[in-house]
Amino acid sequence: MSNDLIVMDNSIVTSAYNLSVNEQRLILCALKQMPKGMSVAPDTPFYITRDDFIELGADPNVVAREIRTATRELMKKSLFVRTNEGVVQFQWLRQVLRYDRNAEQKLREKYPNPSDYDKYMNALRMYNLIDALPTHKADDNIVARIIFSPEIMPLLSDLKASFTQFLAQDVAEFSSIYTYRIYPLLRQYLNKDTGKGWTQIDFDDLRYMLMLLDKYPATKDLRVNVIDVAIKEINEKSPLKAQYELIKKGRKFVAVKFTFELKEKAKKTKENKIRDPNTVDMLAPIKMTDKQRQTFASKLAELRELGDYAPIGMSMKEYAKKIENDLLDPQKAEFYRPYLAKVGFTIK
Repeated sequence: MSNDLIVMDNSIVTSAYNLSVNEQRLILCALKQMPKGMSVAPDTPFYITRDDFIELGADPNVVAREIRTATRELMKKSLFVRTNEGVVQFQWLRQVLRYDRNAEQKLREKYPNPSDYDKYMNALRMYNLIDALPTHKADDNIVARIIFSPEIMPLLSDLKASFTQFLAQDVAEFSSIYTYRIYPLLRQYLNKDTGKGWTQIDFDDLRYMLMLLDKYPATKDLRVNVIDVAIKEINEKSPLKAQYELIKKGRKFVAVKFTFELKEKAKKTKENKIRDPNTVDMLAPIKMTDKQRQTFASKLAELRELGDYAPIGMSMKEYAKKIENDLLDPQKAEFYRPYLAKVGFTIK
């Protein structure tokens, strides 16, 4: 998970929405799979497994139930984005399918050919219908297949400017919905060169962003229940060290100013990541340069034996990028070790 980068347009960071912690996890699980630096088709599906959810802090004992609840509820949720034309309302998701991983594998075996794709999907949808019945256990080997709404995809993929990014592991231990929202806001204003930053936001804008409406109308309540909770979690569980001060206008507090910086450990990690792409990454599970990893990931994606492991709907280019990321993961990389020899890479 250490290399799972989350990237989103700045307008999403400051948009108005109200998601539960598990709904936030669902979005982040999909965003860490989003190919970086390339456009993604609006109907691209993303697959969220039990392990994905657990990596972001979900309880392993009830993770299947939490995925079901999060997918059902997120289908009903909107976000409100400020644009030059006014505030635009988007749905987060266009489609959700839930199924047992073992059942899906049997369907793959039953319908192995590309020409059988429609039959495969119809059977998968039938399983999704059965999944809605209250007979499933909390520990099912569930997979959620989600498709974002087409309106929101341009704010999530192929971003060249005005975007915010952070690692999935940065937020894995958060438990407050407010921390999930305020942390990206701070990352948006973090100076990459100095590792420091600050931002000031009016209370009206903060309440809009968090969709508090009439909740916590008193500054004291807003500070104690929202700001203090978020800053405490950020300081204890993220790479940032943050503090804040309330800003007065006349006799009334009207805004909050956040100042923050990367902790020393995070600074060193960031410095270590800046290296020559032609230099062998000695910390990677399989020693190769970045260019080698990219080249051989493309070759692995084309390997016939690995074709069945490509998520349904993922392009060859996207699959190669997934393999490239997998080769940096100590557990996932071992799976590819015997196949690397087949495509000409000599493992030392």
